[in-house]
Amino acid sequence: MRKEEFSRPIGMKNVKITDEFWNREQELVRTEVIPYQWEALNDRVEGASPSFCMHNFKAAGKLMRDKKSQGNSFIPPKYTFRGFETLPDDPEHPDEDKFYGFVFQDTDFSKWVEAVGYSLVVHPDPELERIADGAIDIVCAAQLENGYLDTYYIINGMDRAFTNLRDHHELYCLGHLIEGAVSYYEGTGKDKLLKAAMRFADYCADYFGEEDGKCKGYPGHEIAEMALARLYEVTGVEKYLKLSEFFINQRGQAPNYFEEEQKKRIEFDGGKYTAPRMRADANWFERNPYYYHQAHKPVRQQDEAVGHAVRAVYLYSGMADIARITQDESLYEACRKLWDNIVNEKLYITGGIGGTHMGEAFSFPYDLPNDTAYSETCAAIGLVFFARRMLEISPESRFGDVMELSLYNTVLAGMALDGKSFFYVNPLEMDPTACDRDERKLHVKPIRQKWFGCACCPPNIARTLSSLSMYAYTESEDTLYAHLYVGSEVTKRFGERVDFAGAKDGNSSLGEGTSVNLKFSSELPWAGKAYVKISGNGARGKLAFRIPGWSRVSDIVIKTQDKEYELTVTEGALSVNGEKHLSENWILVDCKSGVSVCLKSDYLFIDNSWLDAEISFDFDMQVEILAANNNVRECAGKVAVKRGPITYCMEEADNGKNLQLLYVDTTAADKISVEEDHEFGHKTVSISVPGKRESLDSAETGLYKSALARNVFADCTLKFIPYYAWNNRGVGEMAVWVKRY
Repeated sequence: MRKEEFSRPIGMKNVKITDEFWNREQELVRTEVIPYQWEALNDRVEGASPSFCMHNFKAAGKLMRDKKSQGNSFIPPKYTFRGFETLPDDPEHPDEDKFYGFVFQDTDFSKWVEAVGYSLVVHPDPELERIADGAIDIVCAAQLENGYLDTYYIINGMDRAFTNLRDHHELYCLGHLIEGAVSYYEGTGKDKLLKAAMRFADYCADYFGEEDGKCKGYPGHEIAEMALARLYEVTGVEKYLKLSEFFINQRGQAPNYFEEEQKKRIEFDGGKYTAPRMRADANWFERNPYYYHQAHKPVRQQDEAVGHAVRAVYLYSGMADIARITQDESLYEACRKLWDNIVNEKLYITGGIGGTHMGEAFSFPYDLPNDTAYSETCAAIGLVFFARRMLEISPESRFGDVMELSLYNTVLAGMALDGKSFFYVNPLEMDPTACDRDERKLHVKPIRQKWFGCACCPPNIARTLSSLSMYAYTESEDTLYAHLYVGSEVTKRFGERVDFAGAKDGNSSLGEGTSVNLKFSSELPWAGKAYVKISGNGARGKLAFRIPGWSRVSDIVIKTQDKEYELTVTEGALSVNGEKHLSENWILVDCKSGVSVCLKSDYLFIDNSWLDAEISFDFDMQVEILAANNNVRECAGKVAVKRGPITYCMEEADNGKNLQLLYVDTTAADKISVEEDHEFGHKTVSISVPGKRESLDSAETGLYKSALARNVFADCTLKFIPYYAWNNRGVGEMAVWVKRY
């Protein structure tokens, strides 16, 4: 790690998203998704699975009022396990005093309010703020005097709190509460929820830790690690950083904490604990306990992404945060190994991760099934979190490439174009009949759902899209990094210190005129052109632009007041005004003005004393016909279509039934055409590819036939649409990978 390369997300108040593509998504979240999800949290969406989220906070608040009014006569609930998910006997009339839903149901609110906070930064809305303030009042009324805030145990009985960290998600609820509280504080300046989150974090910091007498446990479902790091960055309170470090360092140590707590639970209930014995015929999962929780070994020894995919990338994100803040080289090296394992062996071409529904988990290397893929929306979002944190440590285009891939494809596919239904699972091949009648594919839904009892994905999409600027731009004292090409207006103040905690001291060593205003415009993802108009007062600093991995040749023109410079990036090499430079050294392109450029890890750095200037980018955006590594058995003999950051798929709506009979004719690739398309209510690009259609066998053909018989093929044109847009025209077949002719 090199501290001089560290960066942090630029403040959202310094960015205004104007991009045609992403502004549509953000407006959809603001006008449709956030109000819709508030109705869902209050169980007012007809036909949708109930959340019970606000019901639980109200029930816990009522219990707190009873405790206060009854004083010493109050009898607290005694814990009785009612199931990982508890539903009312009469769905129409739930008991107002009971907890319902999953043990982690509180997080539905936390993710919703996080999206609200981000939205309010860029679009003040007094009515939405009023609703959120009211919801925060309800949530804070449920908090215990000691700071504990998890309605599952507050309602069901605090005598068993923190006794099942592996399964019961209290620290997961803490993490999401922190993220939501920080967002709302930064968006509105109101700190009521932030103070509540800090009190819960204080309680946990007193309960967990290395010191004698403290609990040596850690989260079963990770997120507290990166949330506590963020809370430290906002408040500067050291104990939050230390608690995050403790959770990371303690994970996977021997004796395994999850086994120890299980032993204590059994003995507490009057049973006798017997250490498990490995059967001779034990399967892989039995032979490798705690892989699911990434607790099978200490994190610095982990080099393969395993287990529940969302938990994994949330953990890796927290590891990257702590590695940066504490400059822990060994932790950073573990992050790089895990990143490489994901990208080289376990990443779908759609930017999704998690190949198996068994445990919603990473599978073994190169096991990337298409029709049974899990590829949870939340997992892709977690990969975006991980990617940005790796970029904060080291600006390498490969991290930005994956972040971009996940955002444009799996993350967007998780939500319908009207913002009112959602995918939990994102397959790469879908046959509606199989989803209905094949038990192995019941997790794959042929149509997006209105809501989920386990509703992690919809609010996760909302909070991610609402905070897009935090992924598009990061900054250090002397550099603004543009990781995504998003139409926006950005203000960067050079010379303003951005320390590990993200705090700015307001001091500048550069004197007056240090602010630079940048106006980005972009034709992505449909064309490879982007522009930056810069206005400044002579402030000197660096602008760094990611060169996308999908662009074979990238032409850049820098226009200052009196000069024009032409740059070309080809296969990691930089040419300046026609002269090729292979090293990563700075190149002085104008002695008089002092303009210098450098290409490092496929980021183009431009150092200048910024007055009025313009930079234009022309990225090569060819249609790519891609094959998978031949270790990926599911994709043998098949190809996929990709253009720029967008992965494409075929749908029955365009290509008819029986997509398995279609072939991409790779011998006629020169006849591929790209066409502007407005079928989905906004501008997209569809791709027409020459293909072949094999004749469908009749019933008389029999179940099997001679392979020597000549197949009958007819020429046809295959239409591919953006993967994120599939399933918006009714139920039908879909395929990303298509046979190769």
